[in-house]
Amino acid sequence: MPQFAYKAITQKGKTVSGKITANNSLEAKDALKEKNLYPLEVLEASQKDDVSAILARYTRIKSKDFSFFCRQFYAMTNAGIPITQTLDIIQQQTQKLKFRKIIFDVNEQLQKGYTFSEALKQNADIFPPIMINLVEAGEVSGNLDEIMDRLSTHFDKENKIQNKIKAAMIYPIVLLLVTIVVVVFLLTVVMPTFLGMFQGSGTPLPGPTRLLLAMSDALRNQWYLFIAGILLILLIWTLLNKNEKFRIFNAKTKLKRIPVIRGMNLMLVTSRFARTMSILSRSGVEMLTSIEITGRVIGNEFVAVKLFQVSEDVKKGVNISSPLKRYDIFPPMLSAMVKIGEDSGSLDDILDKTATFYEEELEAAIQRVMALIEPGMILIMGVIVGFIVIAMLMPMFDMVTTIR
Repeated sequence: MPQFAYKAITQKGKTVSGKITANNSLEAKDALKEKNLYPLEVLEASQKDDVSAILARYTRIKSKDFSFFCRQFYAMTNAGIPITQTLDIIQQQTQKLKFRKIIFDVNEQLQKGYTFSEALKQNADIFPPIMINLVEAGEVSGNLDEIMDRLSTHFDKENKIQNKIKAAMIYPIVLLLVTIVVVVFLLTVVMPTFLGMFQGSGTPLPGPTRLLLAMSDALRNQWYLFIAGILLILLIWTLLNKNEKFRIFNAKTKLKRIPVIRGMNLMLVTSRFARTMSILSRSGVEMLTSIEITGRVIGNEFVAVKLFQVSEDVKKGVNISSPLKRYDIFPPMLSAMVKIGEDSGSLDDILDKTATFYEEELEAAIQRVMALIEPGMILIMGVIVGFIVIAMLMPMFDMVTTIR
């Protein structure tokens, strides 16, 4: 039988800690309550003492984690299992220690008398706004299990999109790293072996070779300047990203001005907007709240600012399709589809189909970009390495010509 490390409050308000043996955390909490102790934290002792518990603080909760949480929650509550028991079971099945702790905290809030949405709001820095607001809508309408099913589908699709983008970036990044490693190796290991021969030959060195020797000397003797330069660039970038105006400018640049990337970014934010608005509309969330939530989860600050302007127009009684078209945020097709949805009274279905269309377009765009990037990166790598090899061989050809 496993041991659980706990923190609890006595009837006199004193905080105590210790270990207790039980089959699961729910039984451990019940045993503590029988001893007139109010549990604050109950974790398996092995997890409590593990070094990974410290690292768990910096673990990021991803879309697939929320998808798993919502799917499990839907399955168990739909089967009639109470929410507190459902959360306890999900907590035991969750692998990430940070998320387990958060689920435990949510369960504790429920036992104190808070609603599920209020408990989620206590961890608003972890749970996405769309999840908190939809749970609140589900509690009001009485269909919380259906809401969690929709959320699981939403997070699952979001996770698939993120995985496709990451998979598309792996190959270029690997090629870039290989190119850097090869160039550094040639300049710091191979090039010095030719240095003595070049200097003793008395033959004037070609421009490319002199440039290569200078780069080799700098890498070997002043490597710390390169590291300092990289760190300085990272520091400047970090400081710039703390400025709201720069973040908005950067988001606009990626969306409007960078070739290739702008197309994929536009399809990404369009599909995310349509999918989020669809699920919010279908769940009964009012339009202004839906626009606000979508702006917070869309992942592009420039679009978020534009959506705020859209919401200001909607407050004046304007249909959402008109400002969407006027501000030119998304492709014209989206505003046209939204107009059709408004006129027909089926906005949620229209947005859902539009989201599916742009998700398929995004996947096709990623494949096209990959088809261009792969040979392009190989060509760039070949040109760089070829330049280095030729620059090293040119003096040797001059020496042979001089001897003849």
